[in-house]
Amino acid sequence: MIQASSTPIHFARPRRIRFSDCDPAGIVFFPQYFVMFNGFVEQWVDEGLGLSYAGLIMQRRVGLPTVRLEADFRAISRIGDDVTLALGVQHLGGRSITLDLHADGPDGQRRVSIKQVLVTTSLETHKAIEVPPDLRAAIVQFTSAA
Repeated sequence: MIQASSTPIHFARPRRIRFSDCDPAGIVFFPQYFVMFNGFVEQWVDEGLGLSYAGLIMQRRVGLPTVRLEADFRAISRIGDDVTLALGVQHLGGRSITLDLHADGPDGQRRVSIKQVLVTTSLETHKAIEVPPDLRAAIVQFTSAA
């Protein structure tokens, strides 16, 4: 049974499951989903929000570390499967962004659901900072346009 997310999905991209994602049985080794979704969040910032993730980190010294992560693994994905990674913004706070992430198989079956809380930080002080105005505006615009 497919359980719909209560958060509207605003960004989705296909992703093929690779050999490097899998354990010796040929199924996704569950921590690899966290690696996939980390890259997917970077892709969202770059493509979906029109900002530079690398620029946030390297030039502006703004970090987006994960401070909370909840995952439900519902079905296996095998090497060669084409899944769809999807992201919705559940909450935009003063210093945090809560994301709903999931991967669905080509049959629509939910493979994994993740709730991730990111906090904006200064990479100089390693303290939480307000979500930068341009990042906030991009998220607001992106979610309201979808």
